[in-house]
Amino acid sequence: MNVLLLTTHLNIGGVAVYTVNLAKALKKEGVSVYVVSGGGELLPVLKKMRIHHIKMGIKTKFEFHPKLFPAFFALRKIVKKYNIDVIHAHTRVSQVLAYFLSRATGATFVSTCHGFFKHRRLSRKVFGAWGDHTIAISDAVRDHLINDFGLKENKVHLIYTGVECEKHEPSPAKNGNDSRLTESAFRNYPVVGTITRLSPVKGLKYLIFAMKDILRENQEVRLLFVGEGPEKASLLELSKSLGMEKSVFFAPNTINTQKYLSIMDVFVFCSLEEGLGLSLLEAMAADRPCVATAVGGVPSIVEDGITGILVPPKDQDALKTAILKLLNEKEFARSLAQRAKALVKLKFSLRKMVKEVMDVYKKARKNK
Repeated sequence: MNVLLLTTHLNIGGVAVYTVNLAKALKKEGVSVYVVSGGGELLPVLKKMRIHHIKMGIKTKFEFHPKLFPAFFALRKIVKKYNIDVIHAHTRVSQVLAYFLSRATGATFVSTCHGFFKHRRLSRKVFGAWGDHTIAISDAVRDHLINDFGLKENKVHLIYTGVECEKHEPSPAKNGNDSRLTESAFRNYPVVGTITRLSPVKGLKYLIFAMKDILRENQEVRLLFVGEGPEKASLLELSKSLGMEKSVFFAPNTINTQKYLSIMDVFVFCSLEEGLGLSLLEAMAADRPCVATAVGGVPSIVEDGITGILVPPKDQDALKTAILKLLNEKEFARSLAQRAKALVKLKFSLRKMVKEVMDVYKKARKNK
């Protein structure tokens, strides 16, 4: 089977990581994989795996941007040249391109929906471009597609995002000494952390406010943000204005999230809206006790008091209480982390995800 994965860019983030992980897993299953994108930070991962990537200027949020017209003709040549059986799109722009490519070439069109579509909902209702079959990454996203956009239930497939469980195994030295980063800022301190895009929808200012209250009870705690984004400057300024610059730290985007997860005593996922939560799954796979907001697809991952602690969004008091509980009650935190890790292996593995995605490809081709 020849599969073309189509996405706008490969900069570090949930959709790009999903696409790269899927490409790697498909190749291991013997599928001939081709990736088309605008390039980005994750491109070296594809090159290392010798996965064919074609860079194309399709990075835009406007689905009918003029530069997409020449891209369509270039993509049509690629589909024909490599005898592509399935075009799998991962963003709105790539869905629109895939729709027209499918009609022009006869290739099967599958799309994955990674979140919710409150903006430009009218354009999606008028011109959905959802694909012959559509993959939803969580129960909440699946319900959203069926109830808000009228997709047929038999065309929407619930396939949870999967992670490489082995990659996120905690280091044997974690409970020892030097597995933590060499920076003295973290050595021998309790660390609360998150790995995410630094944008308003991630609810990060509420974590800083919660941290201010936590420091009143335990001045040793450190807060670590891993990621980049438009809100970074305002988060830095907020932490300084609250007198927390010695307790709040920022690290850049990285492919190697395990390096940072290994130093976190509590992982916090405080989004205001989320399709599922890839970094949350990675933290659970890495044996980290987690606090998460009960939004979108997150309750599909976290069962309150069983595999983590759920809190309402925009609630700094609930965040503070949950974080302190996990920092202070070590056995409880350990039990949550162990159950969460077992759940990820059972329900959210990359191996399971790729098998189910391939089943959708086969079904879509059969029904084409």
